[in-house]
Amino acid sequence: MKMTEWFLDGLEVEAQASKRVLENVPEGKPEWQPHPKSMRLGYLATLVATMPGWVDMMIRQDELDLRPVNGTPFRQQEYATRKELLDALDTSVGKARAALQATTDEHLMTPWRFVVAGKVLSERPRHAMIRDAVFQHMAHHRGQLTVYLRLNDAKVPAIYGPSADEGRF
Repeated sequence: MKMTEWFLDGLEVEAQASKRVLENVPEGKPEWQPHPKSMRLGYLATLVATMPGWVDMMIRQDELDLRPVNGTPFRQQEYATRKELLDALDTSVGKARAALQATTDEHLMTPWRFVVAGKVLSERPRHAMIRDAVFQHMAHHRGQLTVYLRLNDAKVPAIYGPSADEGRF
């Protein structure tokens, strides 16, 4: 199996899991946070909705500099409503799918850099960055988001296994 096929399959599975979680994000609470050191609900939900789009960036660009020395720092557009979050997820998954369909396994073997203020923090093959910084990182944030749902008395969907709200499969 080609890496691109493996990533496309994983993208569909993870997109459905993210959709199930985002469908339960409570309306009108984007500023809510469980602790002052925690992310706000709206920002965390936006991350879950937009992270698949990072695949496109990692395929089409050679690096991301979050705070370019003489440029504008990266700032994620934030979404506040459930509809905006679900639309953002659809858009980001579409971009990722198109980028994966247009690339090759050979390209996924080439290096990609994560940079802050001109300093390279990580440089690894694109396939490794997509696996770790997108798929695994997205699962981590989606898990955080399910805790936020629970703390807001929202339904927690079954993702990789049953949940208290949806019972067994």
